[in-house]
Amino acid sequence: MNQIQEVKKIYESGGNIMDFLKSRSNSSKNSTESILISYDFQAGTYIESANNNIEYINNYTGSIASLLGKWQFDSILEVGVGEATTLANVVQRLAKKPKHVFGFDLSWSRIKYAQKYLEGKNIQGTLFTGNLFNAPIADNSIDLVYTSHSIEPNGGREKEALIELYRITNKYLVLLEPAYEFADEEGKARMEKLGYVKNLYMTCLELGYKVIEHRKFDFCNNPLNPTGLIVIEKEGNRQSQHVLACPVSKTPLVFTNGIYYSKDSFLAYPVISNIPCLLEENAVLATHFHES
Repeated sequence: MNQIQEVKKIYESGGNIMDFLKSRSNSSKNSTESILISYDFQAGTYIESANNNIEYINNYTGSIASLLGKWQFDSILEVGVGEATTLANVVQRLAKKPKHVFGFDLSWSRIKYAQKYLEGKNIQGTLFTGNLFNAPIADNSIDLVYTSHSIEPNGGREKEALIELYRITNKYLVLLEPAYEFADEEGKARMEKLGYVKNLYMTCLELGYKVIEHRKFDFCNNPLNPTGLIVIEKEGNRQSQHVLACPVSKTPLVFTNGIYYSKDSFLAYPVISNIPCLLEENAVLATHFHES
C-alpha cells in the first residue's frame, strides 16, 4: 500500500493525518509535503464548517473587513486561501471593493472548492496553486497581502515566511496567525506539539519591519489557539507592472496556448480545470515553446 492510500484510510477513519506523516518522517516539524497532503484530503470541509458556523464567520470576517477598510488598496491577496471562506466574506464586507482579488494555496483541491465558493458569492477573483515560501508573485505587486492561520503549521520557518510575504506586498502585510504570546500554558503546549509558529512578532522586529499594530484579535475559533494580529506597513516601494511570476525566476508569467509561460526562464506551468498550477514542482522546461 502506498503512502497516499494509507493517508486515505486514516482520513476516512477520522485519524490525524499530520501526526501519521510526521511519524513517518521522524521529524517534529511539519514538512510542506505533509501540509499539502493533509489539507488536500480535507478539501471541502472548510466550506461545510463555515456554513455550520455562520455567526462566527460573519464576526471574524466582518472584523477583518473593518480593519482593512481603514486603508486604500486596489489589490488584495490571501496567502493560503484554502476554500476562500475568509477571502470571499471579507471582500463582500468591504465598503470599497478592491479592483483585483487574488488567492493561492498549496492544495489544488482546495482551490477547486474556493472557485465555487467565490462564484456563489458573486466575487471575481484569480485563484491558483502556490507555495508561500516561494510565491508565484512579483515583487511589490499586491497592495494588501494577508494571511489567516496559513503560516500556522510552519513552526521554525517564521523568518522565511515573513521575508517572502514582505517581498510581494506593496503597502500592507496583515498577519492573523496563532499568537503564542497570548496563549495560556495549555495552549502553548498544544502549539508546540502541533508544530505551530511561535515567534512571528519578535521575528518581524528582528527583520526591521514597521509593525503598526500588534494585539490579540477580536475573534478566535479555538481558545487554545488564540489569533494574534500583526500589521506591517511597507514604505518606499514601487509597484510591479505584473502580478503572476515564475516561482523559479520571479519573471513575468504570460497566459498563452492554454498554459502560463515565462520566456525568461523557459518554464511552462499547466492549467487544470481552469486552475493555474504555479508550484515550482509543476514547472516544465519548454525552451522551444514559441517556435511555430
